[in-house]
Amino acid sequence: MTDILTVTLNPALDVSTSTDKVRDTHKLRCTAAIFHPGGGGINVARVVHRLGGDCLALYPAGGVNGELLVQLLAQEQVPGHCLPIAGQTRESFSVHETCSGRDFRFVLPGPELSRQDWQGLLDIVSQFEAAPHYVVGSGSLPPGVPADFYARLARLAQAQGSRLVLDTSGPALATALAQGVYLVKPSLRELRELTGQPLTDEPQWREAAQQLIRKGQAQIVALSLGEDGALLVTANQAWRALGLPVQVASTIGAGDSFVGGLVWALNRQDDLEQALRHAMAAGAAALLAAGTALCQPADMERLYREVSIRPA
Repeated sequence: MTDILTVTLNPALDVSTSTDKVRDTHKLRCTAAIFHPGGGGINVARVVHRLGGDCLALYPAGGVNGELLVQLLAQEQVPGHCLPIAGQTRESFSVHETCSGRDFRFVLPGPELSRQDWQGLLDIVSQFEAAPHYVVGSGSLPPGVPADFYARLARLAQAQGSRLVLDTSGPALATALAQGVYLVKPSLRELRELTGQPLTDEPQWREAAQQLIRKGQAQIVALSLGEDGALLVTANQAWRALGLPVQVASTIGAGDSFVGGLVWALNRQDDLEQALRHAMAAGAAALLAAGTALCQPADMERLYREVSIRPA
């Protein structure tokens, strides 16, 4: 039994480094590589675990990269259930350009999963004796996985009485919303793609989010606005959180930290405004660390007091 189950279809061995300036055709002398276990749901589980939450990370992994991924998760003592696969777990490579502060991210597609692989993950979810309070589906779908995988996961969660939190994009996002989820975290770009609207100001953002809710596609929308903060919307309430000014070491993993802080807070029955405050603090705290180190509890606690939230 676990309170929060995260499902990651396309985990990655995250490799990060830095160099002064990224230039084509030149050999770029980089700093020593940093390795982290990565992938949306895995990162969410890492955050929930370090905040003291009860969680389990479910994911497929294979090859040498998969072995290292399992080892890195074990080093962080994150509870996990690995489904072995024949393919090689992908690498994601990021370079921080020190002269500009920009991050360059190179993301591979990942190994092809067989029907037996992805169905095996759903079977594991269905076999829990006690359903998790929250199921978090986060990240991209690798080759071989149908676009409606998260829709299938949503149906399964609904049947078991779990609340599905979704953070993905493209057809995987659209098909899952057609099924209906508890909470979805789109970016502004993703919300524009879903609605086909330009969405140029806050009232339009709120209305677009509430459209999803009225259609039964989600009960809560957490709209990510990047450095401009976030908007949390329900059927009859909305809150706007402003971005926190912090010294950015890396932008990687901030969104996953946001989701981790949000679900952790919701699971301990914080109200929605408090949960948004925790999510913002977690996302901002992740910006302070290089690579995919994610947020640290001390930084999150400090930044929590600095979050500015108002009704929207």
